[in-house]
Parts: sequence; C-alpha cells; structure tokens
Amino acid sequence: MKPRLLYASFRFGQTTLLLAVLIFASSVMAQCPGPIEPEDRLRRAASVTVTGAGIITAWGIAHWDYFSTRPSASSEGWFGQDSPEGGADKLGHLFTTYATAQGISSLFEHWCFTPEDAARYGALSSFAILGYMELGDAFSDFGFSYEDLIANAAGALAGYYRYRYPSLARKVDLRWEVGVKPNQIDLTTDYDNSKYLVALKLNGFDTFSQGFLRHVELHAGYYTRGYSAPDEPDERTLYVGIGLNLTDLFRRNGYSKTATFLNYYQPPGTYLAAEETLGD
Repeated sequence: MKPRLLYASFRFGQTTLLLAVLIFASSVMAQCPGPIEPEDRLRRAASVTVTGAGIITAWGIAHWDYFSTRPSASSEGWFGQDSPEGGADKLGHLFTTYATAQGISSLFEHWCFTPEDAARYGALSSFAILGYMELGDAFSDFGFSYEDLIANAAGALAGYYRYRYPSLARKVDLRWEVGVKPNQIDLTTDYDNSKYLVALKLNGFDTFSQGFLRHVELHAGYYTRGYSAPDEPDERTLYVGIGLNLTDLFRRNGYSKTATFLNYYQPPGTYLAAEETLGD
C-alpha cells in the first residue's frame, strides 16, 4: 500500500473508532452526581489528546517516515480544477476533524463534563490531534499543508457548534457519502466514489415537526470525479437535493444507534439531486 493510502486509512480508522464511541456514549446514560472538577476535566482532556498524538507519532515514524526530513510546507490550493483532488481532500480533512470532535465530545460528556465543556474540550482535542498529524507531515515527504490545517480548524468549529447547540444539531448534519461501487480498497482516498454534503433536516423546525415534511431534508453537496483515473477528465460538481430524513425515521422507531450513525453517513440512493458541473 502506498504511503498516502496508509495515511488515509489511519485517518479513516480513527474517525470510525470515534464514531463508534459517539454512538456508544449517546446510548448510555452516565451516572453523574455533578460536573467534575476543573483539574480532573483538564487531566482527562489532556490524556485523550496526548494519547492521540502518541499513537500518531508511533504510526508516523513506522509508516510515514516522520522526522526523516527537514520540515517543509506548501500551499495546495482549494477547490480549483488544478488543485489536488479538486478540493475533495480538503472536505475530507474537515469531515474527519468534525466527526472526531463529535466523538470526543460525546465521550467527555459520558465522563461527566457539562455539555458546554464537552463541546469545547472535544473540539480543542480534535483540532490538536489532527493538527499534530499535519505538523508531523511537515517532517516527512508529505509536507505541511496550510489548507489542510485550515480545513481542520473549520471542522473543529463545526463540531463544537453542533455539539454545543442541540437546536442546531436537530437541524443540520455534515455527512460523507460512499457509493456502492468502490474503485479501491481504501475508501477515504476513493474520491471518485465519495461525496460530502450538508443536510438541513426539516423536522428540526417546529413548523414542520409534526407534518409530512418532517420526513424531508434538503441537501447541498460537492464531489469530484476523474482525479484518480488518468484516462478520465477531471470534474468538479456541486449539487442540491431533496432526501428522506432517515435519522428521524430510525429514531422514531427506536433505532437510536443507527439514527446517530446516519447523522454522519449518507446512504446513496436516498435523495433526488440537481447537479452542476463546474468549469475550468
């Protein structure tokens, strides 16, 4: 497996693990007589962050040649036609940090942090862990990317606000869609089979919470095609869509863990979309 694929695979594994933590913690009622003391809060947040950084260091030295070169940095661009993966990789960074922040925040709340503190420390820990990974890249052949770090920061902020404000979480999701026909084993680098989107859930609004529209959500997304296939043209696509609110459907029927997972994953074929392919 190429170094980039190992790199992305680890990111995917980290995100999957933290999503599992989120789903587990959201389904377990923590027995909290009261908020924990500030010193204990800092100790626990630091332990999660240091543990994450330690795992990244060990893996980076073993598989990504961390600390084998002089530090380097570069600008990769954003969503231009000639940027790497048409910018889909930047959305991957954003989503990974966002999902990690949500998972750690849920874990912290299970440890008796207040929801506000859980959101704050979860976002900071996520940004620190993913930011450290980007710093490690500077001492390898990958190099430090300014855009990757900014995307990480945006993901951490999104994770904070969504966890801190339940009214926002009832209305808005950030999701990753993986198609049913993967082109390679490593899904995270299979951008020809991935989409990233924002979903607006109408059942989160009081006006629509009881009527038929509670089953409906609106989508806005972005994906690229062809960047990993030398014989195909590179394409960038924006789309808007209308879909079925599966999170509400599963939660109303008692499948809370599945509903939580679907806050982050968009199953293909569950919406109708209008698309616009971007020019050069």
